[in-house]
Amino acid sequence: MNIILLGPPGAGKGTQAQRLVDRRGMRQLSTGDMLRAAVKAGTPIGLQAKEVMDRGEFVSDAIVSGLIGEELDMMGPQTGAIFDGYPRTAAQAESLDVILAERGRKLDHVIELDVNEDALVERITGRFTCATCGKGYHDTFERPHVEGTCDKCGGHEFKRRPDDNAETVRTRMAEYRAKTAPILPIYEARGIVAKVDGMADMDEVTAAIEGILGA
Repeated sequence: MNIILLGPPGAGKGTQAQRLVDRRGMRQLSTGDMLRAAVKAGTPIGLQAKEVMDRGEFVSDAIVSGLIGEELDMMGPQTGAIFDGYPRTAAQAESLDVILAERGRKLDHVIELDVNEDALVERITGRFTCATCGKGYHDTFERPHVEGTCDKCGGHEFKRRPDDNAETVRTRMAEYRAKTAPILPIYEARGIVAKVDGMADMDEVTAAIEGILGA
């Protein structure tokens, strides 16, 4: 089974993708992670990508498609793929169809985690982590049991990501809407798009996704 997970940063795609990996043995294909890994490993496509990025340019669709093709070949036909961050444009959607068809695969589901922008801003801007062990907390939803002390390691230093601010989150939301607008109609026409309430409890979101994917 091959699926696309859609949703803005903070919608919970990473969490749900990891649960699918754990439950179903699928492979999460995040183009950003794959690019970094290819550059670090010095693969032929990684070297191409590094040259482009060193010039301050965007990596081409051809390079990204090559990365995805390589990854699918390494996975083998029995492992399902979760596409995260790709495709972002109509051209990339066409490329993905070709990549999958060449390997005897097809796209089964496109699942969008639907979120409320104001609630998402609150969710993201309230996040902080223990500087020692990395355990995550939230100003509203999950504070340490003892104020100023990490529940997991007893550390007393906490940190926040500098880009976890309202302005950045709203900019990301606008970018997401602009990028997904061209591809959703393509998949809606095929009848494979499903929306899930991304603001629901994580377990509820997981159950809804499992219900869409079936046995």
